Amino acid sequence: MNSKQKTVAAEVTMDGVGLHTGNLTSMTFRPAAENTGYRFIRTDVAGSTEIPAIVDNVVDISRGTTIAVGDARVHTVEHVLAAMVGMGVDNCIIELSNNEPPVGDGSSLPYVEMIQRVGLVDQTHDRQELVVEAPIRYLDEARGTEIVALPNDKYRVTVMVDYKNPALGSQHTGLFDLDTEFVTEFAPARTFCFLHEVEALYAQGLIQGGNLDNAIVIVDKEMSDEELRATLAVMGIHGNAVIGTNGILNNKDLRFKNEPARHKLLDMIGDFALIGARLRAQVLAARPGHAANIEFARKVRRLFEKQQSVRRYQKSPTEGVVFDINAILKMLPHRYPFLMVDRITDYDPDASRIVGVKNITFNEPQFMGHFPSRPIFPGVLIMEAMAQTGCLLLMSKGVDPETKLVLFTGMNNVKFRKEVVPGDQLVMELEMTRFRFNICQLVGKAYVAGVLVAEAELQAAVVNREVPS
Repeated sequence: MNSKQKTVAAEVTMDGVGLHTGNLTSMTFRPAAENTGYRFIRTDVAGSTEIPAIVDNVVDISRGTTIAVGDARVHTVEHVLAAMVGMGVDNCIIELSNNEPPVGDGSSLPYVEMIQRVGLVDQTHDRQELVVEAPIRYLDEARGTEIVALPNDKYRVTVMVDYKNPALGSQHTGLFDLDTEFVTEFAPARTFCFLHEVEALYAQGLIQGGNLDNAIVIVDKEMSDEELRATLAVMGIHGNAVIGTNGILNNKDLRFKNEPARHKLLDMIGDFALIGARLRAQVLAARPGHAANIEFARKVRRLFEKQQSVRRYQKSPTEGVVFDINAILKMLPHRYPFLMVDRITDYDPDASRIVGVKNITFNEPQFMGHFPSRPIFPGVLIMEAMAQTGCLLLMSKGVDPETKLVLFTGMNNVKFRKEVVPGDQLVMELEMTRFRFNICQLVGKAYVAGVLVAEAELQAAVVNREVPS
């Protein structure tokens, strides 16, 4: 059973400098209403635009995850979001006086401590969860990255990293209980980079707020201590820096033997918060990074949106059926004798694909005149059935079928290849190829017993159900 949603019990503020931008920032966590999720607000931007923390708003992944709405942008959100997930916060307004959260010590621990200072309050609604029912896989062969989510009753994450560097070596780590392990075992893990990357990152406009206290620098480059200090001074970082002997700049002690791997897991938890729901799955990741995390999160969010739309209308799951006739009656305004879809058997918003079924019986009124001595299902009604099926895909584009109508506006390259008669079952496969400015375009094929009977390119327009007075 789902647990209840939670938000912070009071406002709490932290000041500091952003890791990549170097900008001074004041960040405040504020309580939020149920089903708000995580929303960043830039108080320094006119209008204080809200930026929902969902993967659709990701605009950059250069050494961190950046989200934006319009001109309002927030850099490096992953450490804050990881703290929200790890502490069990479901709803929070995160106000910023600049464009990046304070970096603190480069981990999620400062944000955890903010939440601990004010505590949490339970809310009424159940927590939004995504239950993974079948394996989900992302693979980037060029980078040697793979992420797989497998069905599991709890949220578990296992990470393996191997950068083929003697100082870092091959590392792995695993989180098996978010509630008991996150705060002590993963929140303190700090961000890291390689020494050879430091100058290049700075030249790219990154790590402008980096210093010797908020990141682990792994030594992978030959250089004297004098050369090191000169390099750091160019970036405004001063101090008695030394190459050291333990593979870490300044011989800094790691908080964990595998702290880099733990930080990679921390980043994943933060990036996966952008799915917009808590995961219930076993996640296995090899050499993850922000690019792979975000692409995987996009796939999983599409699955979450599908689950949400299906559960909204299909109250009783049935094997082999996504939407039954009762669900379809809630989504389509058509009624007898013009409802041309009996069930939906496949619905894949990620691929913009849907499969519907229309059972053809002799009782259909059109057979009284088409034709009395040789009943044939009219081709125009096959097109109508295909259009009704395909336009259900618009739910995945944010179109609410309870407030909008979809009007059939055009057909191209229509071909009828075989008669459809009473007793046939019409199986319609539709793919949405374009949706822009409330106009959708579909490509559809209809089959009977696996034989193609009709195909066409269809077009429809989305309008309001109610005619303006």
